[in-house]
Amino acid sequence: MARTAVLGFPRIGPDRELKFALEEHWAGRIEAAELQEVARGLRELNLQAGRGAGIDVLPVGDFALYDHVLDTAELASIIAERHGGVDAAGLSAHFLACRGADGVAPLEMTKWFDTNYHYLVAELRDGQRVALRAESLEKWRSHLAEAQRLGIKARPVVLGPFSLLSVSKGVSDPLTLLPAHTEVYAELLAELARAGATEVQIDEPCLVLDQSAQALDMFTRAYVSLLSDTSLPVCLATYFGGLDDAVLAGLRRLPLGELHVDLVRAPERLDAVLSALGPETRLSAGVVDGRNVWATDLDQVLDRLDRAATRIGTERLTIAPSCSLLHVPYTAARELALDDELRSWLAFGNEKLAELALLGRALDADAAERDELLANSRQRGASRRKSPRTNDSGVRARAAALTGADLERSVPLAERRAAQTERLRLPQLPTTTIGSFPQTAEIRDARRRRRTGELSEGDYLAFLRRQIDDVIETQEQLGFDVLVHGEPERNDMVEYFGEQLAGFAFSEFGWVQSYGSRAVKPPILYGDVSRPEPMTVGWWKYAQSRSQKPVKAMLTGPVTVLQWSFVRDDQPRQETCRQIALAIRDEVADLDAAGAAVIQVDEAALREGLPLRRAEQGDYLRWAIDCFRLAVAPVQPETQLHTHMCYSEFGSMIEEIARLDADVISIEASRSGMELLEAFRDYAYPGQIGPGIYDIHSPRVPNVEELESLLALAEERIPREQLWVNPDCGLKTRAWPETQAALENLVAAARRRRSMVASQS
Repeated sequence: MARTAVLGFPRIGPDRELKFALEEHWAGRIEAAELQEVARGLRELNLQAGRGAGIDVLPVGDFALYDHVLDTAELASIIAERHGGVDAAGLSAHFLACRGADGVAPLEMTKWFDTNYHYLVAELRDGQRVALRAESLEKWRSHLAEAQRLGIKARPVVLGPFSLLSVSKGVSDPLTLLPAHTEVYAELLAELARAGATEVQIDEPCLVLDQSAQALDMFTRAYVSLLSDTSLPVCLATYFGGLDDAVLAGLRRLPLGELHVDLVRAPERLDAVLSALGPETRLSAGVVDGRNVWATDLDQVLDRLDRAATRIGTERLTIAPSCSLLHVPYTAARELALDDELRSWLAFGNEKLAELALLGRALDADAAERDELLANSRQRGASRRKSPRTNDSGVRARAAALTGADLERSVPLAERRAAQTERLRLPQLPTTTIGSFPQTAEIRDARRRRRTGELSEGDYLAFLRRQIDDVIETQEQLGFDVLVHGEPERNDMVEYFGEQLAGFAFSEFGWVQSYGSRAVKPPILYGDVSRPEPMTVGWWKYAQSRSQKPVKAMLTGPVTVLQWSFVRDDQPRQETCRQIALAIRDEVADLDAAGAAVIQVDEAALREGLPLRRAEQGDYLRWAIDCFRLAVAPVQPETQLHTHMCYSEFGSMIEEIARLDADVISIEASRSGMELLEAFRDYAYPGQIGPGIYDIHSPRVPNVEELESLLALAEERIPREQLWVNPDCGLKTRAWPETQAALENLVAAARRRRSMVASQS
């Protein structure tokens, strides 16, 4: 009989309990013991949910207070010297690596594969010594013991050595450290066996990436050694893509207990995987989507499971989600504000557990029993396919009528730059911010009181205008050149727009972790997209009326709306993105007609959406960039178009970024010490660039000298006349005192560099 398993659980908490406990601890209002108790309760909640659903194999060790990649790096004693090195101890040192402090920079942060989760990049160094760290090992021991006390036989989960090294930085070839890391993992497996583990899950998601023959040989040799040193059955878990033939050839040599593959992302690889399994190796079939919220097509999945069972038997088959459930909310059952039809189409974490259990029963059922088990699922699927809510003929006709001319701005960039220079008359190294300003408790409370009816619509609008007044006044006092209105009316850069676009729905409790204590509530994009009426024009007009300086109009781009939503899975993503682009295009045209001199259309997620395999990237970049161009093409030559991208590696796609044809791009560069700008040394980027010099994901306030030094590094790579000065991202998550202090230093650094330019001319 097939068994069921879960690779990992959400951890932010169904009501964001972890978020609030972390922030209370960082503020000094609760002790570490209270924080740990909140975390323990969330782990128990997950285990009880899994047991209640009848899942056979449940994970432990997947939970992290901030980031599971950081936890694994610390397990191997990979800790930067500025964060305490091998002598680091306690939560204060752990959070120093996450958040930094005065004079201490945190670890760099970037996207976890093509998800919207951010991980912390471990820093390796030449001569790096690794060893199993007792303090970190205690996490896995204690989490396993918690499950044992509940009577649950859980499976420890750990990120594997090959992937940990592959996503780290600091040395030219991290995999040279793989043999030493393999010894650490062998010791870890021995310790887990002594603690009562009966099997272990080792995650190696980097196997789905393009890998050289040399890297795969190093991986295989490492695992031959590792598996020969342990009696524990090992489930090697891969996800976010399929395994190519070269990877499978290496895996065939390994005495694995189980191999997990993502059959949502790569269902076509099932037969190749089955052929590559060793005679005793189980297949863990990732057939329930761990990254989206739609109910599973159980008939389609059972076709795959039947094929697998015919080849290897049900006793060697595990039914699982495609990846950890970290990327989905807890349960759709609480979403009573959604209508019954739409809610019936959804499966959050708990509903996916129920799907796994149902699949396990259906796999062993005869035809009549299977029909009975799948009746409700089939009814829900038919409802979604036939619903007029998912199909707008007008939207589809408009998209079908598009031509290449709809993607083009009216004149080339060089001509536009002259017109914009004349219109804006900005100084060298112009200063601006990315868009949002702090979302204070007062703003959140006003939003809540409006929602509950305690605050009238008129009073709420008056409150927001006062917030804009304050933000405009603050920026003018600080001396910024291009202002923003601060976005007090926006709960989230995607959710705000989705609330005003047709085709979107919104959950009340659908939180997922973005990084650390930060959670987002992605919109649910279920139908064809259109813009019924202007979304931002009124707010921009009001903000511009409060200043003689240009105020940027702020929009979120089509690719980012797509990437940061739970997107319908019943049509190609590029078609959905094109519909979003047309809706944004209407807003851009209205802003331009209203007189906005600067319009910013953020594509923070452009790099995030890049397929993991090189062979698939060209097609994505073509349609993604075309969608951006479609959205912004109406902008007049004298109107300056900005875009923003954050926390991604751009070196391999710099020419594609140029094809966006934006006048100014702003990117994250501070945590990497301007390393991201290396791509601009050998490529003459035609537009202007704002490399973020203030890291807003840390509470520390950089001083003027630090910011000036980052600008100096930027000027080594990019001509001064092309540079802008800005933070690396929006400021909504920061508090006002640190924000104001950091922005004051940022403007001062820009002025110092300007004076230096003047003195050298």
